[in-house]
Amino acid sequence: MIEKIKAVALFSGGLDSILAAKIIEQHSIDVIAVHFITPFCGKVRLEDCKEPQDTIAKEAGVKILHELILKEYLEIVKHPKFGYGKNMNPCIDCKILFLKRAWQLGQELGAHFIVTGEVLDQRPMSQRMETIKLIEEEAGVSGFVVRPLSGKFLPPTIPEEKGWIKREWLLNIRGRSRKRQLELAKKLGIKNFTQPAGGCLLTDPTFSNRLRELMKHEGLDLIYVYLLKLGRHFRLSDNVRLVVGRNQIENSHLRQFKDDFIFIEPLNSKGPDALLSKEASSEDLGLALKIVARYCDNRTNVSFKMRFSKDNSQEITVEEPLPPQEVEKYRIR
Repeated sequence: MIEKIKAVALFSGGLDSILAAKIIEQHSIDVIAVHFITPFCGKVRLEDCKEPQDTIAKEAGVKILHELILKEYLEIVKHPKFGYGKNMNPCIDCKILFLKRAWQLGQELGAHFIVTGEVLDQRPMSQRMETIKLIEEEAGVSGFVVRPLSGKFLPPTIPEEKGWIKREWLLNIRGRSRKRQLELAKKLGIKNFTQPAGGCLLTDPTFSNRLRELMKHEGLDLIYVYLLKLGRHFRLSDNVRLVVGRNQIENSHLRQFKDDFIFIEPLNSKGPDALLSKEASSEDLGLALKIVARYCDNRTNVSFKMRFSKDNSQEITVEEPLPPQEVEKYRIR
């Protein structure tokens, strides 16, 4: 009986990753797409990061698995061996980790090699010839990664040498232009895909600024990473943070963390819920209430309920909010 050749494909939902999987799959190779979910996906609830990829994979006719990478990913963001990109994105370390995990998963699934949608010289940090070689070596998968879009520019891989794939299947796409990919997508009927780097908050300048500030004061913790995706953030003192909701949806998300913080909610005015670090002093608390009052509909004589723990709550009235120009002094941008 002839052995069925299998591959695992890194799947971001972007066009390149879809095309790479389809190029290999159309030659009767069983391809399983792996979507890695990190703490820095664009959704507050990590479960919500699955839905767009599920839809895209289904429309493309690709089988997909979702894998969480949480604590391991925080470690490479804290201490990237190969540094950051333009913002807080540790692209080389990220790709090494993804390839390691993909190989481990592939071994469990009986896969013979890994497929990625990388295009040579498309990204200056992680998709240069020498960097691609480095990443494979660091991940322990040298020769087992097939890059169908740029394969003709790259050295023969072990899957080629073993006859699992043929070099004529591979393309010669290089650089930042997406013209060839879009033409191929049209030919294959692929219409739905995410934009490049659209799913990683570490490439966003505003989020990266917040993250640097967090690492300086509180350190990198999963709860705080989730909170960085929400609301307005204020630094009241060295170890005291205030997070103020911007709408009802954010308020509902903030409520999920109220056991870990001092939870603040307005009683006699429509306005935001807020979370305050439990290390807050009485002065910090007074300042926090004046800031929250600034965002309430009725800004004078606002009554607040503060929940310090399940069995400890308190009510207080704030006569005047903090003036807008004073509020901005504490705002984390």
